[in-house]
Amino acid sequence: MDTWTPSEITERLASLRAEHRALDARITHMAANGEDDLESKRLKRRRLQLKDCIAKLESLQIPDEPA
Repeated sequence: MDTWTPSEITERLASLRAEHRALDARITHMAANGEDDLESKRLKRRRLQLKDCIAKLESLQIPDEPA
């Protein structure tokens, strides 16, 4: 895995969160309008992937504590 600087993590998190919010809005809009279920499932899968990536990056921001 690549080494991330704290500023790179912060920038990447902001980008992923923005994409997650955009997908959330799109999925909500699609559900309200009864749009393509297959496309909705694809978007939900991508949103879940983003959530996982966000969680991993957030865990990198937690400093290691000695045991």
